[in-house]
Amino acid sequence: MSSSSVDPLAPQIEWLTRLVGYDTTSALSNLTLIDDVEAYLKSHGVEAWQVPNEEGTKANLYAVVGPMVAGGVVLSGHTDVVPVAGQDWHTDPFTVVEKDALFYGRGTCDMKAFSAIGLSLVPDMIAADLKHPIIFALSYDEEIGCLGAPDMIDRIVAEVPTPAAVIVGEPTSMKVVDGHKGIASYHVEVTGFTTHSSQTDRGVSAVMMAARLIVWIEEEAKRLAAQPPAKGGFYPPYSTMTVNVVSGGTQLNIMAAQCSFDFDLRTVPGDDPADIIARLAAFAAEIEAEMKAKDAGCGITITQMTNAPCLAPKDHNPAADLCKAITGQNHTEVVAYCAEAGQFQQAGLSTVICGPGSIDQAHQANEFISREQLAAGTDFMRLLIKRLSV
Repeated sequence: MSSSSVDPLAPQIEWLTRLVGYDTTSALSNLTLIDDVEAYLKSHGVEAWQVPNEEGTKANLYAVVGPMVAGGVVLSGHTDVVPVAGQDWHTDPFTVVEKDALFYGRGTCDMKAFSAIGLSLVPDMIAADLKHPIIFALSYDEEIGCLGAPDMIDRIVAEVPTPAAVIVGEPTSMKVVDGHKGIASYHVEVTGFTTHSSQTDRGVSAVMMAARLIVWIEEEAKRLAAQPPAKGGFYPPYSTMTVNVVSGGTQLNIMAAQCSFDFDLRTVPGDDPADIIARLAAFAAEIEAEMKAKDAGCGITITQMTNAPCLAPKDHNPAADLCKAITGQNHTEVVAYCAEAGQFQQAGLSTVICGPGSIDQAHQANEFISREQLAAGTDFMRLLIKRLSV
């Protein structure tokens, strides 16, 4: 490309740079980004609505480009990103840098490129005289449990004529994904009774009781792994349970008064997290009764932190058919990670995942999206606009 030629991806790169420039790490507010996008859409005559969290520190945004009629397509993208702390970045994570046809920056791949492409083509959408609308749906707090999207999805279902399809633009290298696992995460707090460690007959070690629960989770994970593989080609082909954070105890010769741990449950379609947790709760109740026999102040609490449903592959999925027609693919795939797609499906909307970039780059230091993938995503979006204009 000569220095005098115009980069055909200039609008997309401009918007990618604009979105990445906002540090929307999940622990921070995303309002500056949301306000910017809303102002941009309104400058083009597109009405947009914010759906804030209870504190008013974050917001979803949805907007309808084109006529308020049924049969539109939702473009879903989360605005939050994972932290960069402790990672060995070679460039400023919040400044897009192109090198060797790769665009580096936090969120370039996961997943601001998809939204950048859509926003850059708003003038094209308006000029195309859409017969069915394109609906932007930008969420917050996806990275910490898909917490923000449900309120926005409820609003879209209630206020927008029923869309024909939802495309969640997570990085799939533009492959069509019609299934993902669900995820539910839990915090367990165990309260024991402190004595000197030589008086085990009087005390209750919270650490020891927590260990029994953790062993139960390990055995349950083995049971789940022994079940027949789930349909659809998930890998691993079964639900998983893992404990990855544990904290408890103060000193070697003191019976631990407190112990807590966090675990997640990643389910394939057909496995109900509620059933699995009910069995854990029943076992915890047995242990708690033993503990309270020594001291009434002992106890176990299990608190759900997140719960995002799976995206179940369907024999009839108009969203997948649409994306296959645009991309020329004749098959679909499934992924092990969780996304907001299952929440849209749970609301009754035909949903698929298809977006530019590779999941291999997500959450990594020096995250990037290739120029080739940015171009592929742009071509896809242009074809989508054309289809909705017929």
